[in-house]
Formats: sequence, C-alpha cells, structure tokens
Amino acid sequence: MKIVKAKETMGARERVQKTFAHEKTDRVTIGYDYNEGIHRRLKEALGIGETDEEGLLRALGVDYRGISAPYTGKPLFPEIPNRQRNQLEGCVMRWVEHGSGGYWDFCDFPLQDADDEAFAVFPVPNPDDFDYGAALETAKIYGKDYGVYTGGPGIPDIINSNGRIMGMEDVLCHLQGQDEAALAFMRRRADFQLKSLERLLDKCKDYIDFVWFGEDLGTQHSPMISRELYLETMKPIHRKFFDLAKAYGKPSIVHTCGSSSWVYEDFIEMGASGVDTLQPEAANMAPEYLKARFGNRLCYRGCISTAGPLAYGTPQEVREYVQRTLEIMMDGYGYHFAPTHQIQDNTPVENVTAMYQAAHDFGVYR
Repeated sequence: MKIVKAKETMGARERVQKTFAHEKTDRVTIGYDYNEGIHRRLKEALGIGETDEEGLLRALGVDYRGISAPYTGKPLFPEIPNRQRNQLEGCVMRWVEHGSGGYWDFCDFPLQDADDEAFAVFPVPNPDDFDYGAALETAKIYGKDYGVYTGGPGIPDIINSNGRIMGMEDVLCHLQGQDEAALAFMRRRADFQLKSLERLLDKCKDYIDFVWFGEDLGTQHSPMISRELYLETMKPIHRKFFDLAKAYGKPSIVHTCGSSSWVYEDFIEMGASGVDTLQPEAANMAPEYLKARFGNRLCYRGCISTAGPLAYGTPQEVREYVQRTLEIMMDGYGYHFAPTHQIQDNTPVENVTAMYQAAHDFGVYR
C-alpha cells in the first residue's frame, strides 16, 4: 500500500506560510491527528517501521511539526498505582479497553469538590523549569524542511484542561457561579502557560511559523456556556494569548470542538488567523456554513469528520467525501486539510489511506 503524493512546486514551510496568508499554494497544507491504535496499523499498512514517526508523516505529506520545551523541574505529583499521571497538569488517567484496542481516560479528579485551600496549594509548574534551548535545537532541525508551530489545543483550554483536574461538572459550575478560588486557580494555570509560551517564542522566534491555541466551547448542538459568560470570564484570558502571538508576528489557529462558530467573531476581533477541528456534523459547523458566514476572514483546519465515512464508510465513500469538502474549503485558499479530531482506532486503515490519497489527488490548486 502506498500514497502517491501530489507534484510539489514549493517547500512545506512556504506552503504553510502562504496558507495562513490566504495565498495560492501548489496543494493544500496537510495535517494528521491520531489515536495510537490506528497510528500503529497505518504504519504497518504503509510498510513503515514501528518507531519511524517521521517516515509516516512524510508518507502522508504532513507539512508542519510541533515543538515544545521539555520539563526539567522536580516531579510535582506523586505517581499512583495502575494510573498514569500528567506531571504538568496533575490529572490522572486509567487504561480502558475497548473493541478496537484501548485508551487512557481521565479519572480520580484531584480537585473535584475541592475547598479554597486545595485550589490555592495545588502545584502549577514554574516557567523557569523548562529547557527552551532544547526546543530551539528541535526547531532548527524541523525548520529546514517543514513549517513549525508551538502551543497546542490544550493551551489555554480553560474548560477542558481544568475539567481533567476537577471534573467537567465542577468546572462549569465554578465558571457559572464565579467561584473565586477556582477562578484564581484557572488564571494561575493560564499565567504559567502564557509565560512559558512567551519564553519559547522568544527563544525560537526565527523558526516558528504559527502558534496553536485551544478551547472547547460547544456541545454537538449548542454552545457549552453563554456568550455573556465567555465575554466576562474567558475572553480576557484568551486575549492575552492572541496578543502574545501578534507581538511576535505569528499567525494563530484555535482548536474548538463541537458547535463553536458562535464565538468565531470574538476570535476574529482578538486577531485569530484560523480555527481548527470544525466538526461538520455539529450545529453551524458545516463547511458550507463556515465559508458563507466567515468567508476568508479565517483559515480553516479540519472538516474531515472522524465520525462519518472515515470511520463507517467505504474507501470510495471517503474519497468522494474528501473531494466534496475540498471543493468547498479550497475556495479562496487558506485551508489546512486535516481530520476533525484524532483518527479513532475503529477506523479502517484503508479509509485513512483513501483520505490522504484523495487530499493529494483533489487538493491541488490549478
């Protein structure tokens, strides 16, 4: 099995930069998000070694690579038997088996039902405890051949990332009730992320092409919170991150799951360059709606649903689905081809290869 890539007339880094500038490229910029099970099977199908991550990205035609600064500080949280502990967040995960393999699911929320003191003393990393020099060396390597980004969907991700620590119900109740101890903790975490990101941008500014942020704000059918609550509590935090990207002259893209287009005008006002995920089955998130409502005021990354033909269709249905999506999203340039979420383990590997082959077949600008 092999993916025949489109003829390329420009490098990946130039392609990424031009996509953010809404300028014509040779083909669409390509991204890839995955769960471990399908990732492993895809490498096997394409004849790529089990540990050859770069080999798979090159085979698919992925145009950018992410960098981060490794944590060098002391452990902040004790390990827990039969659990996995994130040392930067403190969240706890357990392994859950399913028919296609398994995944690490969040559990045992350490700040669920927490009192004020527990919020005040819960550890948050120190921005000094990261190796920004190591990030620079990685950026130099990737920047020779690819676009480079920093950040990610978990920054600042106020609702979802804090939900991993205190549970989603508690997060939403604390936000709605304006619980000051909980809000102070959320701001403290965001402040750490902002300062660490600033240090990394300053160190690697000559190599970074865009900054990635994230915030889950929608269910499949409606906003997760009111716009009034967003404006009062969350937008001031988000603005600091957008302002940081602008201060370094970097475009920014924002990951938003579910029905999230209700907040895109606020993202545009704050200076966002693009939006990511774009689950077409969610309310007001279809490609046609997004292009009609926001036009080329945003770049778009995603739209290839992981819950539609990719998971449940045939390779031909995937191919036709990708072609229809590309016909809509390529208009006016500015489209980053990618799945709406991590490709799930129940996805047939033939459908994944059909998806990326279709991107190379139909994602060429004439």
